[in-house]
Amino acid sequence: MSTRSELNVPQTVGEDHSFFGQPRSLANLFGVEMWERFSFYGMQGILLIYLYYSAAEGGLGIEQATAAGIVGAYGGSVYLSTILGAWVADRLLGSERVLFYSAIVIMLGHIALALIPGIPGVAVGLILVAVGSGGLKANATSIVGTLYTPEDPRRDAGFSLFYLGINLGAFFGPILTGWLQTSLGFHYGFGLAAVGMAAGLIQYSLGRKRLPDVARQVPDPLPRSRWLGMGLIALAGIVVIVVLVLVGLITADNLVNIVIGVTIVATIVYFVVILSNRHVTGVERKRVYAFIPLFIASAAFWSLYQQQFTVVTIYSDERLNRDLFGWEMPVSWVQSINPIFIIVLSGVFAAIWTKWGTKQPSTPIKFALGTAVMGSAFLLFLPFAGGPANSTPILAMVGILFVFTVAELLLSPVGLSIATKLAPSVFKTQMIALFFLSIALGSAVSGVLAEWYVTVPETLYFGVLGGIAIVLGIMLALIAKPVLRLMGGVR
Repeated sequence: MSTRSELNVPQTVGEDHSFFGQPRSLANLFGVEMWERFSFYGMQGILLIYLYYSAAEGGLGIEQATAAGIVGAYGGSVYLSTILGAWVADRLLGSERVLFYSAIVIMLGHIALALIPGIPGVAVGLILVAVGSGGLKANATSIVGTLYTPEDPRRDAGFSLFYLGINLGAFFGPILTGWLQTSLGFHYGFGLAAVGMAAGLIQYSLGRKRLPDVARQVPDPLPRSRWLGMGLIALAGIVVIVVLVLVGLITADNLVNIVIGVTIVATIVYFVVILSNRHVTGVERKRVYAFIPLFIASAAFWSLYQQQFTVVTIYSDERLNRDLFGWEMPVSWVQSINPIFIIVLSGVFAAIWTKWGTKQPSTPIKFALGTAVMGSAFLLFLPFAGGPANSTPILAMVGILFVFTVAELLLSPVGLSIATKLAPSVFKTQMIALFFLSIALGSAVSGVLAEWYVTVPETLYFGVLGGIAIVLGIMLALIAKPVLRLMGGVR
């Protein structure tokens, strides 16, 4: 008789309802993801101002444009690292082990930011957090899926709880790290991020044995005979990067451009590999072609959306009136507005799509709307652009970030879904990686755009970028029907 592990059936399926009617292990994954997002967004909420604040203010005194470029490069690197995290899980260690080790790497990164002063601490800390976050992000969602059979009616509710944990962490992280930063200093804020990740790691360690066996399996093991070769390739890559840094070819000023270049090359390679594979059918190949305009729209969307951590942070520091009844709100607290709207509106959008059923807009139209609405959010800055310091009302920023959230919910969850639907049968994971590459590209470009922001009038900046995004949305809407035909029945 076959055992449970031989059948790859999750140990909790149909048996465990101890966490709000969900498997008990979901609480474990909920916790580690909540604390990881707490540390990630808590650190990112104060990162940019730490880079460009003067030494007297506790910062490093880096030029704003360069600092914004560093944040953009870091954001792009996080999503680039998801590809590495997925590969290591699929070929070497399995998702569960990669998640565990990634959490340790993230914690060490925050410790480096907290304890190592100056540029060395930033370099070591951001590299470790980027690599670790990529590994955790790539595998946490996958492990949640192993807790259920495909037909388990609890599945969607379980993922909803999981994403609630993400946004709870994203809400509380910037609030608490920002409070510590203004009260005690930046390094205390970074230290709190490390403590949060340590809490997540401890609670995950206590419950990881209860996860189903399938979460530990390696789907496509790399033969032992190739381990040495792959290790040497990885080592050579690290050596090349170190040498380029030492000789001055990779600098803080050009880092974001390098990340953009690497992302574009990786994207082209992925598309070529998928489209040229002989196992991809004609229908599947057309679907991949249909994904190209969606990829472009996604990259454009994220290049604006991710400016919450670059331009919006600078704007909040210099233009936003953060006075609340005689008390000045920390800059990082602005980053907690979006998670509130996500928590409130995600259920509303899910209910709308469910009620509309087959009458809901197609995926290309949703992408077009998301891109255009994102552009509209930038135009909402225009009435306040170029004004005196601290002149923009906090309610105006709340309204603008509300529009950010509407745009996100039109595109982000839909993007992950369509990547799985359009994926050829032999490239399921790679298509999801392609969607993450659009986020990586947009995140890095947001850093370049932020460099432009500090050199041109605000009205020009917000007007041009907002207008371009709206035009791209309209163009995608105009070609929606041809794209739908290429999608071969997928909506």
